[in-house]
Amino acid sequence: MAGVESMEIDNPPEAGGESSKPKQSSGESSKKSGTYELPWIEKYRPTQLKDVVGNEETVSRLSVFAREGNVPNIIIAGPPGTGKTTSILCLARALLGPSFRDAVLELNASNDRGIDVVRNKIKMFAQQKVTLPTGRHKIIILDEADSMTDGAQQALRRTMEIYSKTTRFALACNSSEKIIEPIQSRCAVLRYSKLSDSQLLARLLTICEQENVSYTDDGLEAIIFTAQGDMRQALNNLQSTFQGFGHVNSENVFKVCDEPHPVLIKDMLQHCVNGNIDEAYKIMAHLWRLGYSAEDIITIIFRVCKNHNMAEYLKLEFIKEIGTTHLRITEGVQSLLQMAGLLARLCKKAATPDNLGQ
Repeated sequence: MAGVESMEIDNPPEAGGESSKPKQSSGESSKKSGTYELPWIEKYRPTQLKDVVGNEETVSRLSVFAREGNVPNIIIAGPPGTGKTTSILCLARALLGPSFRDAVLELNASNDRGIDVVRNKIKMFAQQKVTLPTGRHKIIILDEADSMTDGAQQALRRTMEIYSKTTRFALACNSSEKIIEPIQSRCAVLRYSKLSDSQLLARLLTICEQENVSYTDDGLEAIIFTAQGDMRQALNNLQSTFQGFGHVNSENVFKVCDEPHPVLIKDMLQHCVNGNIDEAYKIMAHLWRLGYSAEDIITIIFRVCKNHNMAEYLKLEFIKEIGTTHLRITEGVQSLLQMAGLLARLCKKAATPDNLGQ
C-alpha cells in the first residue's frame, strides 16, 4: 500500500491538473490542490494557437503552417511576455498531436548555450528515429536563442542543414540581430510586438472572473500600466496582488510592483508646467527618500509625460529633456542633484513662452 502511495506522489501533475502533495488529505477540496497554487501564467497558458492573445497576423501564419504541415525553420523575435514560446509550443502540439512528447526537444539557450549542447543534445535528438505522420518533422525549440554563443550558432547552422529532412528548428529570441546571418537566412523570421492595453484588459477580466478576483477599475489600470504590453508581467502582478492583499486596487498593485506612483509623478510634472520648482522638488525628494533609483523615477516620468495633458510644443520639449537626463543616468550619473536639474530645466522650458510674451 505504501508503494502505491509513493507511486502517486512521484507521478508529476498534468498542466492545469491536480498537484500530488504527499500529505494532502482526500477530504480537502480540489481548489486547495495544485491548481490553486499553480502560477496563473502556467495555469492559463494557451494550448491552441487560436487562444494566443495579440499579434493576430503572425499567429495566423503559424496556423497555416499547422494546417498545411509544411513548416520551415522559424525565428520568432519580440519583447518578453508576448507569447513567443507559447506560440511555438501550440504549433508543435497542432502538428504532432500524440507524438508531441517524443518528437519535441525544448532547450532554454540562456542556460544551455554552449557549443557542447549543439554537438551533443541537439545532434543526438536530431539523429533519433521517431515514427511521425507523413509530412511531419521533429521540432527542436530553442528559447532565448539570442543568448547562444557565436560558436554554438555556427555549429547549429550546419546541424540545421544536415538534418533538414527530419527536423525543424524553432528559435525564440528578444532580438533577432543577435542571431548570426547564416541562421537568419535559413529561417522564416516572424516578429511579435507588445500587446495593446485592450488585449491585456480582456485577458485580465477573463482570469478575474474565473478566479473570483476582487478588483477595482483603477487596479486593473495600474496592472496594465506596470505591465507595458507584457502579458506574463500582467498575470504575475495580478496574482501577486490578489494573493498578497485579497483585493486588486491601484494602491495594492503599486505596493507589489514597487514602482513610483504615477499620480505623484503626474502632480510633479504639473508643478513643472506651472513653473513651480519648489513643489515639484518636494515630490522628487519624497520619491528619493522612499528608495527609488534615478532609473526607476525617470522611466515613469517619461511614461506619464507621454500621456500628460499639456501643450504639444511643451510636451516635445519635456520629452527631449527627459531623454537627455535618461542618457546621463544610464552613463552613471544617478544622483538627486541630476533629478533636481531635470526639474529646473522643465520649469525653465515651461516659463520660456511667457517670457517671450506668447
